[in-house]
Amino acid sequence: MKRNSLIVGLILLIFFVISFLTNILGPIIPDLVESFQLSIGLAGFLPFAFFVAYGVSIPSGILVEKYREKSVLIGAFALAFLGSLLFAMIPQFSVALVSLFAIGVGMAMLQVAINPLLRVAGGEEHFAFNSVLAQLFSGAASFFSPLLYSYFVQTIHTNDSSFLIHLLNQVVPVHFEWVSLYWVFALTTLLMIMVVALIKFPAVALKDDEKIEVGGTLVELLQNKTVLLFFAGIFAYVGTEQGIANWMSKFLQLYHGVDPTTTGATAVAYFWGLMTVGCVLGLVLLKFVDSRKVLLVFTLGAIGSLLLGLFGPKELALYALPGTGFFASVMWSIIFSLALNSVPQHHGTFSGILCTGIVGGALVPLMIGGFAELVGLRWAMLLMLITLGYIFSIGVWAKPLVTNAIIKLKVSE
Repeated sequence: MKRNSLIVGLILLIFFVISFLTNILGPIIPDLVESFQLSIGLAGFLPFAFFVAYGVSIPSGILVEKYREKSVLIGAFALAFLGSLLFAMIPQFSVALVSLFAIGVGMAMLQVAINPLLRVAGGEEHFAFNSVLAQLFSGAASFFSPLLYSYFVQTIHTNDSSFLIHLLNQVVPVHFEWVSLYWVFALTTLLMIMVVALIKFPAVALKDDEKIEVGGTLVELLQNKTVLLFFAGIFAYVGTEQGIANWMSKFLQLYHGVDPTTTGATAVAYFWGLMTVGCVLGLVLLKFVDSRKVLLVFTLGAIGSLLLGLFGPKELALYALPGTGFFASVMWSIIFSLALNSVPQHHGTFSGILCTGIVGGALVPLMIGGFAELVGLRWAMLLMLITLGYIFSIGVWAKPLVTNAIIKLKVSE
């Protein structure tokens, strides 16, 4: 099929929007705690409400097959728009849980719909390159959104007379400056609905490996030990990623007196920025080193960086905690590829099961918040040593049917 650059551009934009909306929770959690007067334990329900929505990954795949990509994309952005608008208009804790769940469902639907579309629109021969490009767009958005939050918090309800700030001053309550982001999210998702509605989409014929089968196939996979072990791997990875990203700013505030609206937000931005840098380096390493060895080394790096960040002085913590993003950068892609390469068939359904493992981003931050009520946030964040330990174990026990291709360098005699 002829390449469709317009659709490829749209999909890259969608990847940007997904990360723009998804990875803002970490920077704003300290503000939400203060605005809603929450305990740390209750604050853990905020990322839980968002990421538990990824439990709809398999149903979303069925929706895509039945109603096609365009309808699902519009529906997903409509949910995200309504969730963002509701939270912007009624900034209350109970509303936050409903709104974040709605946005999370929308993001899960988008994730399921756009990958097969990217393969068709960009051409199968360019799929790997376009997938990496999409990750770079995601990383850019994750880096940008905390900085935008910091800018809004410092300029709304001040003497700044720019048009955007003047407009937001009219709708954002005093001392709730973070609400401005959800007005921006509402506008962004509304614009995306209009853009998607105007564009003509190509017909996407799902490959066998992209189809989600329910019934006997799903039951068969769920009874497969290998499937469950790799599901736990995705669960552990997303739990680790979101556990660090969501609690980093609050940790720095509690233990080092860091302002969460400036230095804390910047630290979270650099966590995502370093993850993007690590992703690029990881791509190069995987051309020369077995992916299991890369996973082992990077996981050890993440453990070391986490411990230095939690127990080192302020100056070290400001570098070490964001540095965990660099080491976490290769984990998702390696675990996912090892998983698919360890099962000979039904990859579409298996992918749906793996994507459901994103609910780890709901449960691990929630558990950290609960334990923090008992032992303090620093010790509670050590829970991620368990998830990282499990990820390390994957590099030991994984036995894929197909290993990543490695370029062997010839040494001249």
